[in-house]
Parts: sequence; structure tokens; C-alpha cells
Amino acid sequence: MATAIHETPTISDAEWEARQQLAACYRVFDMLGWSEMIYNHITLKVPGEEGAFLINPFGLHFSEVKASNLVKIDLDGNKLDGSPYPVNRAGFVQHAVFHRHLPDAHCIMHTHTTAGMAVSSLEGGLRPINFYAASFVGQIAYHDFEGVTVRDEEGARLVEHLGDKRMMLLKNHGIVAMGRTLPEAFIKHWSLQRACEIQLATMSMGTPIEVPAEVVAVHQRDIGQAQAPGGPGAADFAAMVRLVDRTDRSWRE
Repeated sequence: MATAIHETPTISDAEWEARQQLAACYRVFDMLGWSEMIYNHITLKVPGEEGAFLINPFGLHFSEVKASNLVKIDLDGNKLDGSPYPVNRAGFVQHAVFHRHLPDAHCIMHTHTTAGMAVSSLEGGLRPINFYAASFVGQIAYHDFEGVTVRDEEGARLVEHLGDKRMMLLKNHGIVAMGRTLPEAFIKHWSLQRACEIQLATMSMGTPIEVPAEVVAVHQRDIGQAQAPGGPGAADFAAMVRLVDRTDRSWRE
């Protein structure tokens, strides 16, 4: 039972809170149509435990993820919580290398959304042609497709290509979003997804109008003034969780 897991001495209150937040995020992603069968991943560091992070159990749909069935692993892929579920190596390799080398990457999200994969497969990638895209000018890294991410040696190139950025389009592959908190990573992923969706719609109609560089600079300077209280993405994520709760609260278990 979920209650028994929560009461197990090896799971702290901080970890249980992180588990619930991450489980809620998986349900939000599913509600938004960002599930990809049993694939793709959102990972979250375990507070107070160096090198430990939570990941979804391989074989479950996003809509089946709960706080209690998330898997806790270390940076070498060892399970730390006795979970009966396996972990997808493709998810582990990519997320572990970022968690290992980026202290500020508290939460990492990777998806294969149609819009994200389409723009990542387009020469030139994301273009400054809409409100959301303007926010990401100069802030997105790109990494060439090397096949499914199961080889450890690709990790060095992922980190090198990311550089000092915390958003990436994996070419021909999809979106990677990172944040100092889960809500921050969420709002960055949501905004990039919207930018990609609008780019696809715009390009299907004709020649897009690019936002001039000087306007992009003003936009990026001022965008923080439109942020709700609580930190980046906090109010946005909380609103999405409330929507999930209207139909299914089982993620809390």
C-alpha cells in the first residue's frame, strides 16, 4: 500500500513530497497530451541525497505513475528503494549524465511531442517568429542525433553541446528542459512546446515574420514582469495539478 511506503523509515518527508510533485507532473503531462506510450522521462533529484534521483518505472504509462511507484536510482543506475520496476536505459543514460554534471539541473524533462520532434528535425530549428519563441532566442542548445541514447560515451557530447544553456533540442529527436525546480522546468517545457506548435502552424500558411533582434532583447528583458508570484512556473504548475485533481487524485498514493 502507498501508505506503508510513506511510513517506511527510509523515505523522508522531503522525498515523499518530491515523489508527489513528480507523480503529479507525469499526470499533468498526460493531461496535456505529452505521453509517448511507456517512453520519455521526467526526473527529479531527491532532496538531501547526493546523487539520487527519481524516475518513472519502465512499462507504465504516464497516467499510471504514482508517488509510490516512482523508482529511486543513483547516478550509476543502481536502484535505491527496492522497486520491482525496471528503468529504461535510454532515459537513465541521458538524465544521469546531466544530473551528474549540472548541480542546478534539479529537474530534467524529455519528451517526443509531435511539435517538439518536428521543429528539432527542421533545418535551423526554432525560429524567432512568435511570442514564445522570442523568449528562447540564444537560450537553446542543439545536439545531433546519434541514435537511441543508450551508450554512455554520448554523454560527454550531450554535456558539451548543452554548454551553459538549460534548454536543448535534440535534433530529429525532441525536447529537453531543465530547471532549478520542477515548476521552472515545467514552464520552460510548456513554453517551448507552445513555440514549436505555433511555428508549425505558421509555417504551414506561408512565410513567417521574424521578430527583430532589438525587439527580442526588449521582450526577454521584460518577460519577468508577467510572472506570477511564487517563482518561475509555480502558479502555472499548481493550476495544472488542480485540473488533474478534478478527475484523478491517485497520483498522490
